Amino acid sequence: MDTVSAFITLLFVMDPLGNVPIFLSVLKDVEAKRRQWVILRELLIALAVLLVFLYAGSTVLEVLNLRQESISIAGAIILFLIALRMIFPNPQGMMGDTPDGEPFIVPLAIPMVAGPSALAVTMLLVHKDPERMLDWTFAVVGAWGVCAVLLMASPLLLRALGARGLIAMERLMGMILVIVAVQMFFDGVRTFLNLSTV
Repeated sequence: MDTVSAFITLLFVMDPLGNVPIFLSVLKDVEAKRRQWVILRELLIALAVLLVFLYAGSTVLEVLNLRQESISIAGAIILFLIALRMIFPNPQGMMGDTPDGEPFIVPLAIPMVAGPSALAVTMLLVHKDPERMLDWTFAVVGAWGVCAVLLMASPLLLRALGARGLIAMERLMGMILVIVAVQMFFDGVRTFLNLSTV
């Protein structure tokens, strides 16, 4: 895989356009003047996590005695819970009882941007060709940069959609996320079972 292919793969896996409605719904209870700061903070956390997994992901998993399938299954469970809150909103908002209703790390940085699939792809790139770390770093940072531009523009969409439009999009994305979460869970379980039988 070349650098451009890695960049495109990571961009599709990070799915910035698909994440816009989720960012909007999670941030709707955050003060308008803080939204951009929160988005930037979460994006920088996601980049740090991606780079850590790029350079040390396999080592971290070995030290903790974890398998890659556990990342997929854990991510699926988190996504499923987020999706349920989107479909059946809590009176306290998406993030529950948190200071200022503001997300921190979960769910925006992880698993929305630095999700199980993106982390698995970064580790796979290194595993296949560890000599090309600079290329893989460019691919990760480039894909993250495109995501950052699109997601930083998400508050503009909030103003354009209005409250009713946002509610409709939130419910629709919740339904889609349930399906994605179930698929991620089954993929993780299938990989685990296939490796266990080898």
